[in-house]
Amino acid sequence: MEVEVGFLGLGIMGKAMSMNLLRHGFRVTVWNRTLSRCDELVELGASVAETPAAVVKKCTYTIAILSDPSAALSLVFLVVFDKDGVLEEICSGKGYIDMSTVDCHTLQRSVRVVMQLFFAYLQAITSKGGYFLEAPVSGSKKQAEDGQLVILAAGEKALYDEVLPAFNVMGKNMMNAFSEGLTLADKSGLNPQTLLDVLDLGGIANPMFRMKGPAMLQKSYSPHFPLKHQQKDMRLALSLADDYAVSMPVAAAANESENMKNMLSNAGD
Repeated sequence: MEVEVGFLGLGIMGKAMSMNLLRHGFRVTVWNRTLSRCDELVELGASVAETPAAVVKKCTYTIAILSDPSAALSLVFLVVFDKDGVLEEICSGKGYIDMSTVDCHTLQRSVRVVMQLFFAYLQAITSKGGYFLEAPVSGSKKQAEDGQLVILAAGEKALYDEVLPAFNVMGKNMMNAFSEGLTLADKSGLNPQTLLDVLDLGGIANPMFRMKGPAMLQKSYSPHFPLKHQQKDMRLALSLADDYAVSMPVAAAANESENMKNMLSNAGD
């Protein structure tokens, strides 16, 4: 393929997604704050850039995926706005796709802070002629490796259409939505039917049992996604529910259970 895709961030998800693109013939250039994490991808044919700016300069589309809200704030300042950051090379015809999972408060906070310096996050990209797409993913390591992620995309339609071949490799379906509980979706102005479509595609449907069941029978419990990141997603959901005064007792109980496990684990250290 002629299009070259850049990847900023090579955690569990970013690494697996990059590998999928390489396996399907995409040219991929990667960057990570710890450059040694790029080594395995280099063996598969990826190129390594020493800065985010170098990735953007070389690639038509650049994807960023970090693990949590605090990391996403670092993304805004280090990866986008800092020296050798994305803004140094973003220009007309280049797309920037943020696949990080962040809460609305983190995004709003980063926008307010950055605007005091020069531009808001999205405005900074588009003001230089670049296209911006927010596309968080639903799924874990196994889905990322198998190209079965659900990609929840929102933003520049032209960029979405152009990057769709890469999305089709990384995910099994894409739609413009955020997923929460039906009541929460309704309260926050989302389309409940869209939520049902997303849930039907994801792990809450029977495919979760088909995927996890055989491994459980074999007593194979190798980690595919860090528990701390799972709980992070739970906290984001609870935070959004608080914003719209939606009661989510089951989710709150699950979150509290994980808090207790962490406390007991720390007490034993």
